[in-house]
Amino acid sequence: MSRESLQEHGGCRIGGLPRIQCMSSSQPEGGELGICGIVITVLCYILVVITFPFSLFFCLKIVQEYERAVIFRLGRILPGGARGPGLFFVLPAIDKYSKVDLRTISFDVPPQEALTRDSVTVTVDAVVYFRIQNATVSVTNVEDARGSTKLLAQTSLRNMIGTRNLSDILMDREGLSAQMQSFLDDATDPWGVRVERVEM
Repeated sequence: MSRESLQEHGGCRIGGLPRIQCMSSSQPEGGELGICGIVITVLCYILVVITFPFSLFFCLKIVQEYERAVIFRLGRILPGGARGPGLFFVLPAIDKYSKVDLRTISFDVPPQEALTRDSVTVTVDAVVYFRIQNATVSVTNVEDARGSTKLLAQTSLRNMIGTRNLSDILMDREGLSAQMQSFLDDATDPWGVRVERVEM
């Protein structure tokens, strides 16, 4: 079977053998909940109406100007992306949400001992400034955006020191900082993180 015909049928190859059906046709795609999900959602809306106005205490949430809320309904992200700032509505029992802080965050990279290219042991530390630029991606693509960025900064700092001579490090700290910032920004882009500045 040709690649084009596999793509038309939504197929894929596993171990060199064509597999026509990679996903069950009964599974909903995108943000669709399926029939069972729609029934459960309707029942939750009915429950909210019956218990009104007490249900408002559980259904209305607020996020600040610098925050966004990523809402999951039955495990799927609601269409429209992150909510906020302001007031938003969640259904009890079937909706879960995560608040994401969009402000710039800074952290110290602990002093890293590394061997330079000319075999000199140096200890270097840094400060990294970053912020979440896409709340939805930062929640769905990485478990802990801040912790992952910090660990990546530590390993990147050691690797970059290892590619430079001691004289280059001492004379071109700004260039090394800019190179590290560019590398971190590219690496953390799939996590919805933007690295704004690195100071060594």
